[in-house]
Amino acid sequence: MAKSKQFKTGEKAPETGTYTVDSLVNGNASKNKKSIELNEGDQFPPSPSDNDAAYWVKTS
Repeated sequence: MAKSKQFKTGEKAPETGTYTVDSLVNGNASKNKKSIELNEGDQFPPSPSDNDAAYWVKTS
């Protein structure tokens, strides 16, 4: 199975949906796989639980 496309903190969401923290940009694991709702064009934020740059994946 192919790995889901990752989106980095600061990038814009390509489509409206639910996105979940996959991992942190610094290589560490996230403390909490928090999910957020974004609209198309919204900017991906830092990880809410770690306040660090994160990679996000679309979950729905």
